[in-house]
Amino acid sequence: MEVEEKCLSTTDIDDRLKQYYNEGEKIKSDFDFNLLYGSVFVNRNVSLEKIRYFGFDMDYTLAVYKSPVYEELGYNILTKRLVSIGYPKELMTNYKYDPTFPVRGLFFDTLYGNLLKVDAHGNIMTCIHGFHVYSSHKVREFYPNKYVLPGEKRYFILNTLFNLPEIYVLAAIIDLFDKIPEYQKKPTGVESKYLRLSYKSIHQDVRESVDWMHDKGILKQITAENPEKYVEMQPHLPVLLNRMHECGRKTFLITNSEYWYTESMMNFLFTTANADKPWKSYFDYIVVDAKKPIFFEEGTAMRCVNEATGALQVGSVTSAAFETRHTYAGGSSDVFMKMIGAKGKDILYLGDHIFGDILKSKRSCGWRTFLVVPELDREMLVWSQKNDQYLKLKGLERVLEDIYSDYDSESKAPDISCLRKYLANTVETMDRAYGKLGSLFRSGSRQTFFASQAMRFADLYASSFINIINYSFHFLFRAPHQLMPHESAVLDPTAAGFSESHPASTHKFVSAPSTGRDFFCRESNSFSVPLSDCKGGVEDEDEDDSSTSENNSDTEERPHDNLAASGTIDSSNIKDDAGSNAYY
Repeated sequence: MEVEEKCLSTTDIDDRLKQYYNEGEKIKSDFDFNLLYGSVFVNRNVSLEKIRYFGFDMDYTLAVYKSPVYEELGYNILTKRLVSIGYPKELMTNYKYDPTFPVRGLFFDTLYGNLLKVDAHGNIMTCIHGFHVYSSHKVREFYPNKYVLPGEKRYFILNTLFNLPEIYVLAAIIDLFDKIPEYQKKPTGVESKYLRLSYKSIHQDVRESVDWMHDKGILKQITAENPEKYVEMQPHLPVLLNRMHECGRKTFLITNSEYWYTESMMNFLFTTANADKPWKSYFDYIVVDAKKPIFFEEGTAMRCVNEATGALQVGSVTSAAFETRHTYAGGSSDVFMKMIGAKGKDILYLGDHIFGDILKSKRSCGWRTFLVVPELDREMLVWSQKNDQYLKLKGLERVLEDIYSDYDSESKAPDISCLRKYLANTVETMDRAYGKLGSLFRSGSRQTFFASQAMRFADLYASSFINIINYSFHFLFRAPHQLMPHESAVLDPTAAGFSESHPASTHKFVSAPSTGRDFFCRESNSFSVPLSDCKGGVEDEDEDDSSTSENNSDTEERPHDNLAASGTIDSSNIKDDAGSNAYY
């Protein structure tokens, strides 16, 4: 089929876009967006009626550190340390921590010194060198396929909230050396007349400084001396734990922090919450210095803590000596579950560390998981205010679909360069609303690597652990149904790329003699990338626009994106229901 080839103008695109998008339109909802704050979002069904044990991490879960003041503290400690070991003093004088820059889930390429924001499959969405964002053409010079392998050793994944100062330090150091005249920029580092500094060695120095900051306890000491400045109060914490006990549930605390720091933080949280008894009385079991994620693997010896001195007793604790409301250090998940008499699905564990708390407890033990994402409230606020850009993006992708609907296998490729720029500008506008590196969860219609991990390993997630207080302990959190693209196409033909002008009824069936199966093809439309109301990707990730997705099955809206869907029902009337460092 011959189709006249022409380049769509901006006017043409705007005219076509009006079919799918009205400027100023927003996602409609029957309720106030503010009602979503305090919600728990669901990836997989969880019946609280079947949960016997509620486990908690401490740092960034029960003890939430104030942002950005806490990150600024970590950044200042790191830069001072790096200058003391030989880095230029301009690192301290010329760079101040900017909370709008770093976002979790970035990869640091130790070979080329780039910070990478990637999607669920490892396709590069954004590449930053120092504070300079590389163009798509420049990205291909380093990564010809715009793809990285997440498991490759050269990439360090910065997944935790404690990594935010580290991200900014890495960017600042590289930016600084790029600006110093006597240093010449090389692909894998910088060189002066007498010195060569690779990006790998820069990363090693930063990592060693981070380890020094945590291992020496400097950050913790400053925090413990002034918790009012650095730690959020949790006035409802004792109420939540009391309600859990009143409903016959048991509670435990498992943290990587040492006993002295745990004692300091928990005393602050419960004292400021006007607790009517000592904080240890609210937990049936307490484990400090757990060394997660090792705790969920081979573990270490579980030792009894002398609560008066903080010293550890010699030898491992036996089952006969294991007592409730006493503090232990180390151990392993297998030993712990055996001592408390629990199976994996008896436990719901709440933590902020996607790897150390959520992924490992799910994979190794089969625990039910609740991911705490402190950034979620802001993500939801921006989503509620700027989702018109998402609707515009979906409209542009429908325009792209319509363009291809007039082409078949004999046609020449259409010129969609103007449309690509339009898509890229829309994605950039959407991303900039979240910060300089965009959203934690997506870029345009493509989900980030962090989002894919959260959806895969977190059964539930919320901005705070306290949100669970809003639900009955007989509640059934029920995940929204997710359809595969071929199932969506049956219910809604437009979801499979069939435009109104080329409906599915125009298909003809052709026989496949080698298999005996029937295949259908479009008589005048060879473009069949699935598009549904909750998916956005139609272009290839390798193109200049970063708004698209290779595998639409991984671009489902997350529960908090689908603001009009509850996804939860009460189970009281239902008998049956269907990578990185860790210091804390």
